[in-house]
Amino acid sequence: MRSLHTSEPETSWRDRWSGQADGTVVLDLGDQPASDYFPHPTDTLPDPRYPMRMVFAHGSGLLQLEADPTTPEEVMGVEPAALVHQAELCVADATAAGLIRPGSRVLHYPSPHGGSWRPQLEPFHLTEVTDGTADLIVDVHGMMHAADQQAAFRERLDALADDGVMLFMIHNASAIVREGMWNALKNGHFAYYTTPSLVRMAHEIGLVAIGAWSYPLYNNGTTMLAFARRGSSRGGEQAPSVTELIAEETAIGVLDPERLQTSLHTSMVDSVSAIREYLEQAASLGLTVAGYGAASRTAALLSSANVTSDDIVMIADASTAKHGRTMPGSRIPIVSPEDLVAARPDRVLLFVSDLLPEVRNSLPGIEANGGTWVIVDPRPTEIRA
Repeated sequence: MRSLHTSEPETSWRDRWSGQADGTVVLDLGDQPASDYFPHPTDTLPDPRYPMRMVFAHGSGLLQLEADPTTPEEVMGVEPAALVHQAELCVADATAAGLIRPGSRVLHYPSPHGGSWRPQLEPFHLTEVTDGTADLIVDVHGMMHAADQQAAFRERLDALADDGVMLFMIHNASAIVREGMWNALKNGHFAYYTTPSLVRMAHEIGLVAIGAWSYPLYNNGTTMLAFARRGSSRGGEQAPSVTELIAEETAIGVLDPERLQTSLHTSMVDSVSAIREYLEQAASLGLTVAGYGAASRTAALLSSANVTSDDIVMIADASTAKHGRTMPGSRIPIVSPEDLVAARPDRVLLFVSDLLPEVRNSLPGIEANGGTWVIVDPRPTEIRA
């Protein structure tokens, strides 16, 4: 198991929270194309590749992207119905817990990929602020995009009113480990939080976790955590729900780098093998295979499995900004959903499983034409009508 220290000439790695140099590489995807780069067909080949590794920081327990020399090209996606429903559930739970007060000042930290809770919070007549203090801070996958994690967290703390609440929505790294979602590692996503690590970080800067809620999005991998200042009227003892979640996640080894490394590496090897086997079998049967979901996490999956346009003829996506572009590395064309239906593929690999109900409903022509949806998250599983 390879560890990282400043004495090693190959890296100047530092924990993005503590600044310490003590960490262990728990997932190494080798050289990968930039996951947020969707080249035009005429762009110069080959597409640039960069080392992509996940490191476990021994001090903070934070899982993080070791290095990212890329400048992300943010192609705005279309917010799926699953994410909209997720926002509705989160706001409903936070409201029931008394954490959202009508008329409060709110500060949003949305993901740069798009999507926020603004529509869901509109009925509360909140006053949105961009400076000063806020009674409610809502971070929807925002802080994970900050290279300096402590600076980003303290920025939010400085904006939090004395009696305010901070709501964090995270793609829980414990689910990444539990479900084998190794291809969640990508450029621009600097931090991957488990509940133990995020609560530990918050406590260090004077916050207490006053609530935790888990949701089925991303294979039961989405968590909302609520924080308040220690000593405020809201910031008393850590909530039992938080303590329970910490215990559950710790039990599966999220604070044990050796177990993390074994689990993530095994998941990657098994997934890549299963994808190659599925595509080779489809080719032997003369089946035409396409895909749906030109997501950034799709790039590493295709690259690691050496998938090319000979294996998958096209990948559809709802984002019109991606149409006419290609997947990095493989150069598989990205097309519209309508073009996908018109192509009448025998199999459609769905790279974001949460979209299944939505795409089956909006694209009935796939199955009407004899095609079959195949979830790849991250192993192929055919969905029969």
